[in-house]
Amino acid sequence: MSETTVHHLFTERFRVNPDDLSKALQFQSRNGGQLEQILVRMGALSSEFLPDYFAQVYELERVNDNEIKALIDDDEHWQALQEQLPAGLLRQCLSHDCLPLAYSEQQLLVACTNPTATDLLEFVGTQQTPPVQLKIATDEQFSQLKNRYEQNTGQRNENADLTVLEEDRLRELASEAPTVNLLNNLIAKALRRRASDMHIEPWKGKGRVRYRIDGVLHEADFIPMHMVLPVVTRLKLLSNMDIAEKRRPQDGKIELRIDGMDVDVRVSALPVGEGESVVMRFLLQGNLAYDVKTLGIEEDVETELLKDIQATAGVILLTGPTGSGKTTSLYSFLSRRNAPDVKIITIEDPVEYQLDGINQVQVQSDIGFTFANALRSVVRQDPDIIMVGEIRDQETAGIALQSALTGHLVFSTLHTNDAASAYTRLLDLGVEEFLLAAAIKVIVGQRLARKLCAHCKAPDTEAELQYRQMKMQWLQERFAVTQSFQRAVGCEKCAHTGYAGRVALIEYMRCDEQLTELLGEPDFLSKARRLNRERGFRNLLEDGVLKAMRGETTLAEVVRVAG
Repeated sequence: MSETTVHHLFTERFRVNPDDLSKALQFQSRNGGQLEQILVRMGALSSEFLPDYFAQVYELERVNDNEIKALIDDDEHWQALQEQLPAGLLRQCLSHDCLPLAYSEQQLLVACTNPTATDLLEFVGTQQTPPVQLKIATDEQFSQLKNRYEQNTGQRNENADLTVLEEDRLRELASEAPTVNLLNNLIAKALRRRASDMHIEPWKGKGRVRYRIDGVLHEADFIPMHMVLPVVTRLKLLSNMDIAEKRRPQDGKIELRIDGMDVDVRVSALPVGEGESVVMRFLLQGNLAYDVKTLGIEEDVETELLKDIQATAGVILLTGPTGSGKTTSLYSFLSRRNAPDVKIITIEDPVEYQLDGINQVQVQSDIGFTFANALRSVVRQDPDIIMVGEIRDQETAGIALQSALTGHLVFSTLHTNDAASAYTRLLDLGVEEFLLAAAIKVIVGQRLARKLCAHCKAPDTEAELQYRQMKMQWLQERFAVTQSFQRAVGCEKCAHTGYAGRVALIEYMRCDEQLTELLGEPDFLSKARRLNRERGFRNLLEDGVLKAMRGETTLAEVVRVAG
């Protein structure tokens, strides 16, 4: 295949950016090396495409999953192959980056992941009887086959018992091509499936890989146990963690270029029974646009919020559990107020996304730079708007509320089940009632529900009965909504989940004198909720049902999130 055809293959079939290809060609001309490997190291080409590339360019067959399955699951097939292999041939294959698939006097059929590897070319050239025929395997297929050989033949080498290796050997393993390609492949798959997090954890003698997509974990892959430590070690090296430390939790950050995308990755390692569990959170800043209009807030609530965030003083609180979209909503509010004549300072732990024109402060608790200490310093910076990532203690709450009384607009978050519970939570922290009554202007409760995939959703004939049992017919009358309940089906577009993206469920509570007069009463929560209903605002469940009636999500999803 000509060079021009190969270059066209990269740009057209494998989605390599032409500029990245040009840079890789320049690097190759200066330093040599295989073009596809240079592109993978640059992050311009996903290692997931390498098997297809090798098969096309070198006119080789791909290993079929059924071939691997037969060797792994069929003991008779496996035993027959073992008996056919001459003594020492398996060891030769292992040392030359290939593994036997079939053997006869006419041919040795082997699986490999890279047909251009020097050791493999040497083996193919010197192995005369029988001749060697190559088939291209993915990293996962090769790892599964290697694991089967090692478990059943006693051929496991000294590198498999990684827990006793010294640090330099760990570094070497983490830098080898199978480890690099396997990790890049897993990350690329996660990003294609729109995953926000990827989990790698030891489980029942293997490594389990799970992706969190639209807030729900999905089992994705399994990797051989002997590959878990090299992958975890590579992640630790990339995120500047201590690879020798396995007894305490560690955190780090990586900047990667995978499959042509620039990605910031937050990495967390936690010791567990069989090793370490590693979680990666993907932050794709280039793909995010913080706009209130994209949150999915109902028009009546959006109108009120857009007026509230124009205030010059007071506290606007967002409440909800971790992962309910509070930070995204706050960023959207700040983006709406961001202007040359407005100074905005945020205090976060951690700063996940950089916002243009906004001063963002990173909390450093290990050196005593807490939310409270940061907030004291920020107030002296003459800000118009302050965002406090989270109110966790009395000191932070007190300073934030007092700042609002001295002419600052303060945004912050709190972990409570609904809007009204924010008052009781702050009282539990030790904040005085008069301070709450004077400073807080609005409380917004929030959850995220998965949106139905537009390509495969279908009418739900059974949802009508559930809707009537919930006794929310008043929503239809008040908002003049035509019922269009839908159910999740699943297709290739949504990775067969039935959902794609998420929408915010919102509970809006205006904190005025009428509401604060109820503070201190024993049944404050029920009275506050009743007052909010009388004013025409919905709780989280009701807001979700309204969206389900429009066919944006399902009733089952609403009940799961806000029921």
